[in-house]
Amino acid sequence: MTRLIILTGASRGMGRAIAEQLIEAGEQLLTLSRQTSPQLQAQAQARGSRLEQWSCDLADGAAAAARLRTWLAEQRASAPAEVILINNAAALSGLGPLGEARPEDLALGVRVGLEAPMQLTAVFLAATQGWTMPRKVLNISSGLGRRAMASAANYCAIKAGMDHFTRCVALEEALKPDGAKVCSLAPGVIATDMQVTLRAQSSDKFPDVGNFKALHDKGLLLTPAAAARNIITFLARPDFGQNPVADVRD
Repeated sequence: MTRLIILTGASRGMGRAIAEQLIEAGEQLLTLSRQTSPQLQAQAQARGSRLEQWSCDLADGAAAAARLRTWLAEQRASAPAEVILINNAAALSGLGPLGEARPEDLALGVRVGLEAPMQLTAVFLAATQGWTMPRKVLNISSGLGRRAMASAANYCAIKAGMDHFTRCVALEEALKPDGAKVCSLAPGVIATDMQVTLRAQSSDKFPDVGNFKALHDKGLLLTPAAAARNIITFLARPDFGQNPVADVRD
């Protein structure tokens, strides 16, 4: 039996790599991204995998969550082996000293990176309550949710919030006989567009820029494909959810 997996942020980077690997594994996949991908659709058709893609703006997480609620109500009869939500989408906005940030950039980061995952998780848990197969929520966090960094207050706060809301949900689900397993996972340092953006900053606006350049120059960045494999492997671990806040490197 295949798994039913819902993935946000599948249009590029690690999210795209996760989608490609799940399709190749024959899983049933729903993606929520800014744009759909003809290449992913062609891959799914060639592999015989079930893929549905939604083009949506997760800055309006309430609309995406409402649509997901309706969609999940139609899926129960398919009885997948597992049903999984992966909150991967994020927006790197408001980078730089907080006193110089634009309020609209700060709001965008919080809406996409924290508000939408909470809304989608709430709907996912409610809509699948009573389903008999295992249910999992994997939130893609960051080491910066656990370590402060100057000029990244927005991103750090969003990821710290993701970690903590995951801890709270884990406590709630543990009280239920068939509660979902949830985890907020730091995936390591990955060669994505975010890293390019960080390396392009000036040292006066972003004091840690040298550290990010060094990671790149020393070849210490994971490829998106390698990071995706680590995440998919982590999802299958028998102890998934035992620690609601984890690091793939542990």
